[in-house]
Amino acid sequence: MNRYLKLVHLEVHRSRYMLFVLMALTVIIQLIGLVKTTRLRVNELSEIAGLQDSAHLKFSFADVIGASQFWFGLPILISGTVLGLYVFFIWYRDWIGRDKFAYRMFILPTARRNVYLAKASAIFIFVFAMVAFQLLLLLAERELFNQLVPSEYKMSSVFAEAVASNQLFDDILLPLDFMQFLVYYGLGILAVFAIFTAVLLERSYRWYGIVYAILYLAACGGAIGFAASLSYYGYLYPREMAVIRIGIYLVVMGVTLVLGFRLVSKKITV
Repeated sequence: MNRYLKLVHLEVHRSRYMLFVLMALTVIIQLIGLVKTTRLRVNELSEIAGLQDSAHLKFSFADVIGASQFWFGLPILISGTVLGLYVFFIWYRDWIGRDKFAYRMFILPTARRNVYLAKASAIFIFVFAMVAFQLLLLLAERELFNQLVPSEYKMSSVFAEAVASNQLFDDILLPLDFMQFLVYYGLGILAVFAIFTAVLLERSYRWYGIVYAILYLAACGGAIGFAASLSYYGYLYPREMAVIRIGIYLVVMGVTLVLGFRLVSKKITV
């Protein structure tokens, strides 16, 4: 366990600047959108106040988040794309260059599966770090909103309303339904492991490995797609569909991990 944790620390340390850049980019873009949208709303209400009673024209932090879909969604899409590409890069960078880092990784006095798990753990840490950072940033942005908006124009709203007002927050990043959160992030974890195993297939069998990797990902996608299509079978009860889906996901996860561990331990070369 100690060696596994050291490998996780190594992977996180090697890519920490990527995470810091994504966080900084998220702060800059979202603050620009928040300040721009808030000031525009305040100016509009100030103009209306001179012509008519504006007491009923108050707006909330959730309204600003909802009106700033682009500004709040853009850094999420950028971060998701970068982390998605990093799932491949975290492996292939070890084979890049004359002094192959993969050689040193695989001769360490620890089970090779720990290298596999450490790389996956680093990606999960980055993902959940970004999610936690977004939650904290939203709290800070709400305080900034309270400072920017005069009390006569400000309407209170709960934090959950702010999350639900942005489509990417509500549907993908921060779903308020706990089961939906587990399904989304569980499928994300499964996708990371499936891609890892596909990369190891390519590294183990080279040109044939590309074909094996594509076929393997297609098989995983087909199994997950079949699980998702169970809702179209009207003769199944919701509880039965949930059990079958979970069973399919666990089988795919188990096969993926067993195959990945075997490849990294027995087949992979440096």
